[in-house]
Amino acid sequence: MPHALCKVFASLPLVERGASKVLGGDPKGINFLYTNNKSVIIRNIDNPEIADVYTEHAHQVQVAQYAPSGYYIASGDISGKIRIWDTTQKEHLLKHEYQPFSGTIKDICWSGDSQKVAVVGKGKEIYGAVFQWDTGTSVGSLTGHSKVVNSIAFKPNRPFRVVTGSDDYSCVFFEGLPLKFSFTINNHSRFVNCVRYSPDGTMFASAGADGQIFIYDGKTGSQICALGGDSAHSGGVYAVSWSPESKHLLSASGDKTVKLWDVEANSAVTTFNLGSDVLDQQLGCLWQNNHLMSVSLSGYINYLDKANPSKPLRVLKGHSKSIQSLTVHTDDEKQAIFSGSHDGHINNWNAQTGENDTFAGKGHTNQVQCMVVNDSNELVTCGMDDDVRFTNIIKKEYNTEDRVKMDAQPKGVAVGPGGYTVVVCIGQIVLLKDKKKVFVIENVDYDPRCVAIHPGGGTVAVGGNDSAVHLYSIQGNTLQKDCVLISTHLAEVLAMAYSPDGANLAVCSENRAITVFDVADGYKEEGAYYGHHAKVLCISWSPDNQHFATGGMDGLVFIWTLKDQNKLFKMPDAHRLYHVNCIAWLDEHTLVTSSPDACVKQWTITYN
Repeated sequence: MPHALCKVFASLPLVERGASKVLGGDPKGINFLYTNNKSVIIRNIDNPEIADVYTEHAHQVQVAQYAPSGYYIASGDISGKIRIWDTTQKEHLLKHEYQPFSGTIKDICWSGDSQKVAVVGKGKEIYGAVFQWDTGTSVGSLTGHSKVVNSIAFKPNRPFRVVTGSDDYSCVFFEGLPLKFSFTINNHSRFVNCVRYSPDGTMFASAGADGQIFIYDGKTGSQICALGGDSAHSGGVYAVSWSPESKHLLSASGDKTVKLWDVEANSAVTTFNLGSDVLDQQLGCLWQNNHLMSVSLSGYINYLDKANPSKPLRVLKGHSKSIQSLTVHTDDEKQAIFSGSHDGHINNWNAQTGENDTFAGKGHTNQVQCMVVNDSNELVTCGMDDDVRFTNIIKKEYNTEDRVKMDAQPKGVAVGPGGYTVVVCIGQIVLLKDKKKVFVIENVDYDPRCVAIHPGGGTVAVGGNDSAVHLYSIQGNTLQKDCVLISTHLAEVLAMAYSPDGANLAVCSENRAITVFDVADGYKEEGAYYGHHAKVLCISWSPDNQHFATGGMDGLVFIWTLKDQNKLFKMPDAHRLYHVNCIAWLDEHTLVTSSPDACVKQWTITYN
């Protein structure tokens, strides 16, 4: 049963307020890259649905940059590790790993000949290093700063020059090889967030939290001008990026604008207004071929339009935080994927194209715990904000009237025919009919963890921390306790699902077992399935009713065959270095997975 990764819906950049976000571009102009948690995301600039994810860092990655040759990428994390890895092979083989200092790497740049790498950040008394990429041999010392260094730029051609920008409000200019301190530039009155050399090496720019951008001579370091005079932006400037011909500059600011500058004329040719919300602050930018891009505090990536500065050509959306819930919906040959994350954000994806958007209006304010689509084309979600929401998936708009407040924090939600919804909360089981609470079982003597409703309606299964599945029947507007399923294979129940035909109930336990019960035979135990090395977090039945898939804390995905425990198929490293916490089938041969890496992946499954 071979499997193949067919689509990756990549995470957005992980950003933080008041900190610049570095976007990198490959020299051929085909790809751009950024970081999120432990991942480096490489995306095709024309077709950003084509993505590749590198997840070999053990710690959160802060920055990644292509070598000018295009053959290697250097990425740096919060522990001070630099990994230099191959871009030409799918495996991205590691070439070298270095630790120039202990602390967060904030910026990386390569020399024009792709032979030297310079890195800066937040070390203990050491804020930067420059070394040969293949040997790690030092080629100078980056001294002269008293605080964390935020940015570094290498003059792309000879004579060698390097400039750095720091939280000590200064830039330092270095000359020669080996590099040595030349002088300090004290033009800024606040943190220096970004320094960048022009592609032809004739100039470099420095941008600061004071809203100022200064332009300097690339060879001597002498100041040429201040863009916009006293201030380039009304807020802090977090990033700048030069045009390929070195005559124009893009700048991204906390004032929620990106500006396009004619450097020689010292004028802002175009001002892109990206919104009015605090999440519209601009923390990063990239000029790649004809593409002008910026990153908002929301994590959204904007493709800017010179012809229409008030509206981007396109906006890449998605998740920047850990995905906690997932479901799918197929209608009229259209396949949709819905995903909810740790920050309350819900995204809907076109499964074929990867095009995606969020719902309009205000939704959950905290982690989305569970989601499922009901018969009325509504996405039913429950969150840590104690809300259960019913959102029409055609209108794609949150409605405050379709929100039901729970008395305790919801853990899971299930829907059945006839307008019934069951929500399990801490110490409570709540029955809703047509979006209204009609019955509550209070003070449940176990902790309900998950819930499933039989496809035919009538029966509700609730999994608990007491190593049992509790069966209830829906009788009008009440829930009546029927029986309790206990098995030697059950431990604390973490997930469960009825098969689409309602013939079987599969239950995942903390003891790594998946136990299947035969519904028609009075929920008689059919068998237990073992294979995971850690607890099983999620389960989904294939539409064929003969296979089910599970994902676990061990990062493994298993596809099991009903009635044959030995006929199983293992998918290792589905989301490398992360556990798999959500899983769903789009059709009999397409499996969808997600994890805390904030990516959604589609897999093609072929049965032998």
